[in-house]
Amino acid sequence: MSLKFGTDGVRAEALTILTTDYVAALGRAAAQVLGGGAWLIGRDTRESGAALEAALVAGLAAGGAQPVSLGVVPTPMLAWLAEQHGCPAAMITASHNPWRDNGVKILASGGTKLPDAVERAIEAVLDPAHIGVFVDGHDVVAAHSNETDRYLQHLLGLTVRLDGLSIVLDCANGAMTQVAPAAFRALGADVSVIHDQPNGRNINDLCGATHTESLSAAVLSAGASIGLAFDGDGDRVIAVDHLGCVVDGDRLIALAALLLREEGRLHHNTVVVTVMSNIGFHKAMAAAGIEVVTTAVGDRYVLEALDAGGFSVGGEQSGHIIYRDLATTGDGLLAGLRLAQFVHGHHRSLAALAAEVMTSYPQVLVNVKVAQRHPDVAAELGAEIAAAEQRLKGDGRILVRASGTEPLIRVMVEAATDELARTVADDLAATVLSRFG
Repeated sequence: MSLKFGTDGVRAEALTILTTDYVAALGRAAAQVLGGGAWLIGRDTRESGAALEAALVAGLAAGGAQPVSLGVVPTPMLAWLAEQHGCPAAMITASHNPWRDNGVKILASGGTKLPDAVERAIEAVLDPAHIGVFVDGHDVVAAHSNETDRYLQHLLGLTVRLDGLSIVLDCANGAMTQVAPAAFRALGADVSVIHDQPNGRNINDLCGATHTESLSAAVLSAGASIGLAFDGDGDRVIAVDHLGCVVDGDRLIALAALLLREEGRLHHNTVVVTVMSNIGFHKAMAAAGIEVVTTAVGDRYVLEALDAGGFSVGGEQSGHIIYRDLATTGDGLLAGLRLAQFVHGHHRSLAALAAEVMTSYPQVLVNVKVAQRHPDVAAELGAEIAAAEQRLKGDGRILVRASGTEPLIRVMVEAATDELARTVADDLAATVLSRFG
């Protein structure tokens, strides 16, 4: 089996490439490496979720584990419960991908993402002889029905009342459909909800964190103060202001850092982001006197840096935001609640706060499909990248990297003008295509 861990677990087309047999074998291998005992299992709302859950349960049981099913839950809730119970967990989800895809995210005991070395160890013991031998006949234990209430009470204890705040939530027809509206309503917000009718095939379908157009329209129609869009498994969030304009992860992280500093909880006056964060973010943090640590793409690398430095917040431009003192992984609902608290507490619009916190450089991202992965593509194109950087005249940056989950090479260019960014990105993408396409 050629499937390998990417930047966020194993992910592929469900039931054809990511088969039940493979997931069963993966579960067995994971239990062998991480140990038996209780394992928490969650899934999002995809049509393939139940079948893959049954396979994962069988594999975990064959490896000596005792699977406990939580049903449909957000990834951050699963991670928090794994921390509370001190046990490993596995989430069946393809995050922001379309319904046809699915995947498995495995969390270590305590609810954290697996280090690279542990993922390699699981791959090493994933015996091909076990693929195609579906181990049946194992019962799954259902979790106590109050686990969702425990998670909600945990979140409600971390923020303040939001009485009078008008908000629209886009639940992406995914795992946040029940939990997110309940949290905001419990805090007194005036809540409208869209894309909260999952049918197995509409998860992330022109909605959620990667498709915010309908949220913008709903915010304008409702005259709401703020809109929040989650992805399918709820570990990321993107915001929309009252004008219908998108507020991306960079601005959300910047605002999160400022709020923590106001509270005296921005440890070491530092924030952690990945190489994808806009150069405008770095300039804004420098102007605010906040240090920035930069990691590779992937929220688990952000988490590693947070733990290594004892820092309190970090995340990705895509909307993964980790409040390390409060969570073990990106939590779209927690980040959304904290953002709403910032807006509500400052008595200013999100539009004004977002415009003030940073100025984004025009950023162009081009994805080039390739025949096979090239993890060292930046080194292989060193001369071409250096030449392209000369065209930016020191005011911008270029990032060329292989996707961790798809056969793509991503070319990202930031420049002083959109025209220059687009021209340089297109030229580099053409070079990538001619060399590797």
